[in-house]
Amino acid sequence: MPVVLIDWADTLHLERRHDGQLHRHDLGPALPPDDLCLRAARSLQQASGTTLGADISILKQVPWGAGMGGGSSDAATTLLGLNKLWGLNWPRARLQTLAAQLGADVPFFVGGRNAFVEGIGDILTPMPVPTQRFAVIKPPQAIATAAIFSSPLVTRNTKPAIVAGSLADTVCERNQQQSFEGLLGGFGRNDLQAAAEALCPEVTQARQWLAQRFGNSRMTGSGSAVFARVEETGTGGQPVATELEGTLPEGWVGRMCHSLLEHPLVGWAS
Repeated sequence: MPVVLIDWADTLHLERRHDGQLHRHDLGPALPPDDLCLRAARSLQQASGTTLGADISILKQVPWGAGMGGGSSDAATTLLGLNKLWGLNWPRARLQTLAAQLGADVPFFVGGRNAFVEGIGDILTPMPVPTQRFAVIKPPQAIATAAIFSSPLVTRNTKPAIVAGSLADTVCERNQQQSFEGLLGGFGRNDLQAAAEALCPEVTQARQWLAQRFGNSRMTGSGSAVFARVEETGTGGQPVATELEGTLPEGWVGRMCHSLLEHPLVGWAS
């Protein structure tokens, strides 16, 4: 599946400790006691044998239960940051091996570049993506990933989209030459979307809300967030609104986002 980095992100502060302890500090809403960041830090500490610890402060901005990979991104940032802070100098491939033990999305964020992702998240084919603008919205209800994958509506053993030879380049070329609506209609699908919409009708409402305004929409990951590619101009050449605040139904959150060419910390591992 194609996975693209965007500029809606959490903020992490890492500070080295010399007593070997790991502490997390919530700068916003309280996080689960043993979230992915602490697990990532503990895994790297144990695997490296370092005697150093860290204070990890997190300002959560990506909504929970959105299917946007916020927790996985934070775990990857923790691995990249502590690798540098502790002076480990692990290569990216070694960090990605550890990342795969934490979750299927973590290796992608450690990789640091837009990619076509296969397997259990451990096979990454770099996929350059032209700068895009997206409207991303999330209704109030979150969806448990376990509930999605246990649903009978999830397509099992779906025919894989295989990246062989120039297929990844072909996907990228189509993204450059067509509207994102055309790409969505012509390449792939989200096999989790039907299950998510059955469990959470708000996903359908959000998808329809975006489609009415921007002409396209699709669920991201396991939901409940949905996104649409936003053109610079709409029908008749009129500028498209750049803000979502004040237009969303009560309780929904969303923002206009831009794609990133690479993760801000991509240079922190080789």
